[in-house]
Amino acid sequence: MSRHVAIVTDSTAYLPPRTMDRHGITSVPLTVVLGDEALEEGTEISTRSLAQALQKRRPVTTSRPSPERFAETYRQVAESGATGIVSLHLSAELSGTYDAAVLAAQDAPVPVRVVDTGMIAMALGFCALAAAEVAESGGTVDEAVAAAEKRAEGTAAYFYVDTLDYLRRGGRIGAAQALLGSALAVKPLLQLNGGRIEPLEKVRTASRAIARLEEIAADRAGAAQVDIAVHHLAAPDRASALADRLRSRVRGLAALHVSEVGAVIGAHTGPGLLGVVVSAR
Repeated sequence: MSRHVAIVTDSTAYLPPRTMDRHGITSVPLTVVLGDEALEEGTEISTRSLAQALQKRRPVTTSRPSPERFAETYRQVAESGATGIVSLHLSAELSGTYDAAVLAAQDAPVPVRVVDTGMIAMALGFCALAAAEVAESGGTVDEAVAAAEKRAEGTAAYFYVDTLDYLRRGGRIGAAQALLGSALAVKPLLQLNGGRIEPLEKVRTASRAIARLEEIAADRAGAAQVDIAVHHLAAPDRASALADRLRSRVRGLAALHVSEVGAVIGAHTGPGLLGVVVSAR
């Protein structure tokens, strides 16, 4: 068995499977509860099924992985030869996933550092990749954690949603409650700030909101070398067009990923979501 530092994350990182395989990253799935049926994100529920359920206003909730699921993952990773584990997860302000990982880490067979990245989606994914690159080069647990935390500090995430209704129902909008009174009259732009989803701007039309999302992302990137991810839910054409514009506009673009979010984030944002993650290298 090879001796190494292993990287664990959760399914909300939305890393492509081939990327996880190439870098040896293990993902623990969150759960989407559709009516009375609990389904694991990534394997048991598709984003198309989720979008259809949301459009039909079926009850949809999400739940964290159990500590037992994390414990089993840590055991399997240790058996593969890991001498230490860095476990990187979505913001503890948005989910109990971090808490479940902390509980499981207490009895793990090898040392586990659990990190609340304060991120979601590819903002989390970029942190996991940064840690994995350090681990692949023979770095220690502390060095991998430092790389992930540095990446998080240089990462910003912005979102356009067609409506705040899904975020309101899921209790995930925090300060964005202030937008609810005029939600029907505006198209909201949101940002991830301090691990919470907060209002950024209010724009009158969808086309103007998406143009503003592009401008904000390009301004954040500046002339630095950055990776960008464009996320969507049931809006592939919008996402592709936005990605093309950013590709030609951002001078220091190193890599650009376009992907549909999974069911967990989709359940709280609804169809029509566009998100842009800008992450400095």
